[in-house]
Amino acid sequence: MLNEKDKVKKLVGEASVEYIKDGMNIGLGSGSTVYWMVKKLGKLVEVGLDIKGIPSSNQTAEWAEQFGVSLTDFSHVKQLDLTIDGADEVDQDFQLIKGGGGALFREKVIAAAAKELIIIVDKSKMVTQLGKYPLPIEVLPFGWQMTANEISRLGCVPQVRKKAGGPVVTDNGNYILDCPFKLISNPRKLDEELKRIVGVVETGLFIGMADKIIVGDGDGIRTMNV
Repeated sequence: MLNEKDKVKKLVGEASVEYIKDGMNIGLGSGSTVYWMVKKLGKLVEVGLDIKGIPSSNQTAEWAEQFGVSLTDFSHVKQLDLTIDGADEVDQDFQLIKGGGGALFREKVIAAAAKELIIIVDKSKMVTQLGKYPLPIEVLPFGWQMTANEISRLGCVPQVRKKAGGPVVTDNGNYILDCPFKLISNPRKLDEELKRIVGVVETGLFIGMADKIIVGDGDGIRTMNV
């Protein structure tokens, strides 16, 4: 039995599949809402939909295999028709914080490669200003303490994400720093400043990338076009 929040995630994930058309190459994001999208997509594949996906994480690749969704990679595909992904925060200007699941680098790759990026979230992810959710930043393991110290000069106290007593290691072999900026007044500027720090691989700020936001709550879904 699904709780109310999971019911909304299922509703939003399944609704996003209507934008996927036969013959498309699709970027498959990560996270619990994307799970429902991939599961629904698998049902459409069963009845004849012909698509190929590029997953943003090993977990998503496992879901695709489980539900019968064919996968490809960028050695065979130069551009994606569509990417569907979740987010941890979405502000009024459709700027995003992503990376709660640790797949932010690959998520940004498939977002940048797509003609259209659709973000699927429940209502709780909509905010007036980014920053309440700690900003995930993927960093190189070598010298990560130095990288964290440089990031702290921008106004936060970074914490290396841990699991079972040790640092979480991304699918790329890197670490994640969770950075509580509290309120991010200028996401674009912060993103640029962070990327200039040696050791930063990618940030969880997705600026000017989303084209459509599908938001769900207990009353149904609504779609916002950028």
